[in-house]
Amino acid sequence: MVTYLLKRILLMVPTLFGITLITFFVIQLAPGDPASLKAQSGTDALKSDQMAAEVIEETKKLYGLDRPLYVQYGIWLTRLAKFDFGNSYRDHRPVISKIGDALPITLTLNILTILIVYLISIPLGAYSALKPRGAGDKLSALMLFILYSLPNFWVAMMLIVLLGGGDYLNLFPIAGFTSDNASSLSLIGWLGNVAWHLVLPVICLTYASLAFLSRFSRASMLDVIRQDYIRTARAKGLSERRVIWKHALRNALIPLVTLMGTLLPSLLAGSVIIEQIFAIPGMGRLGFESVLSRDYPVIMAIAFISALLTLVSVLVSDVLYVVIDPRITFKRRA
Repeated sequence: MVTYLLKRILLMVPTLFGITLITFFVIQLAPGDPASLKAQSGTDALKSDQMAAEVIEETKKLYGLDRPLYVQYGIWLTRLAKFDFGNSYRDHRPVISKIGDALPITLTLNILTILIVYLISIPLGAYSALKPRGAGDKLSALMLFILYSLPNFWVAMMLIVLLGGGDYLNLFPIAGFTSDNASSLSLIGWLGNVAWHLVLPVICLTYASLAFLSRFSRASMLDVIRQDYIRTARAKGLSERRVIWKHALRNALIPLVTLMGTLLPSLLAGSVIIEQIFAIPGMGRLGFESVLSRDYPVIMAIAFISALLTLVSVLVSDVLYVVIDPRITFKRRA
């Protein structure tokens, strides 16, 4: 396994290089640039087009945007080798500092979402598979399909209206990651304050994935319990609990582990809308604001981190295959 892991890690290097290269040149195709946007924001102070052109040229020289694209990419790649993402064009803060503030928030939000989704969807799907076409299976299918069809931004607005001090109840905060006085709280109080703020965002990120994974888990479980080795285990006199939880469920988890490799990146992308609605200063909101302001260093850093998390999550999924099913091995067979 060590040799396999080393090969996969080494393959990440050219993969990341290709992703960053494509991302760098794609964002250059977007209309507008940081220099022009800064000149437009200061239009009132500029008395003539000549002054605006001078400001744009000076800004391009300041940011190095007057150099050829391959030179700009080479400079960024050189900084990346030193774990330096440069400074933001928007507020001149180090990019690594801005990401250091936003990444833990998004990871906390998404890790909680993943845990809740998998802890609920797998048992729910397994229960539905054991009693297919029953009243519980039909009712759960109806409810889950309804949930899956609801757009998350609409659900977020409804939760704000119903539970966030809109026209009805005022149970949960609707903005921010913590309260203003959270720094004065104890550790337990601070964790409770964070959990209180994350209730509505986690609901918005959870329900659609819960609906999809529970039905997927049901289909996978149904396929497994119809296999011959399940009939053999029952014929040997094993208890139904042992047959289901040790033999059937373990093999039914393999397709779910495959989906786990794509769940984290999709949650990072899906949290953009939720973070914007609930004013959560996470990676999604940071990326959205960076795209609007053409903040190239921040965009490149977010693209690099997202690609890295994707590759790592896929690698973790491959390792979990061996943990779940001992028949799967990374060693070359004779």
